[in-house]
Amino acid sequence: MEVNFYKYQGTGNDFVMIDNRDLHFPQDDVQLVHNLCDRRFGVGADGLILLNPSDKYDFTMVYYNADGNEGTMCGNGGRCLVAFAHDLGVITNKTTFDAIDGLHHATIENGLVDLQMIDVSEITINADSAFLNTGSPHHVQLVKNIGQYDVFKNGKAIRYGAPYFEEGTNVNFAEAINDATFRVRTYERGVEDETLACGTGVTAVAIAMFEQKLTNSSKIKLLVEGGELEVSFQKENSQYKNVFLKGPAKFVFKGNFKA
Repeated sequence: MEVNFYKYQGTGNDFVMIDNRDLHFPQDDVQLVHNLCDRRFGVGADGLILLNPSDKYDFTMVYYNADGNEGTMCGNGGRCLVAFAHDLGVITNKTTFDAIDGLHHATIENGLVDLQMIDVSEITINADSAFLNTGSPHHVQLVKNIGQYDVFKNGKAIRYGAPYFEEGTNVNFAEAINDATFRVRTYERGVEDETLACGTGVTAVAIAMFEQKLTNSSKIKLLVEGGELEVSFQKENSQYKNVFLKGPAKFVFKGNFKA
């Protein structure tokens, strides 16, 4: 089998993208997805995304983790898929599409994609951390000297530890730069390693920092290992609405993979 693919990245979060509007791709083939994402024997990526057809909207997003299993929402992946759909001519500068966590609206202009994320109302604040779901589950924890912090070791321990256990969680470590800027490093489940960026992760950090009154800004800059992202939102009572994740999404290359 020969698979035609495209490679995109958003602040270093990289994805294999496949135009699957004709539904040719074997969506249940976990090993094929894993092989495509393998950095030594495949194309190499943090995940694989299918651009599937939609009856009501512009397209449907189907996201797979690098381990080959279908995953929850991926913010940077969603932004890259918007750029991919734009490059294919499926959309112009605005879109509405389906994903596993519901509908998303987005705009694209000059290589920057502004993606609306889900509303957030349930946030658990613990003694030294917060937990919330921004399309994917996220543990958020403040640390010092984040540049020297062992994200892999500590992230892995939290990802599999209580209270998350087998289902697990993504783990974000953050450090304040100023009131409206935080540096973030993320251990992603499914990848089982630190990634250069995580869209749902920085969204979780921004909301968690505001909820804990560690910032009074509703537009927050997030510095990730692969670049810079921006999260904005409105808080109405106990709910965060109009949550947007903004940043670059870029085409890298395209090719054919013989499975």
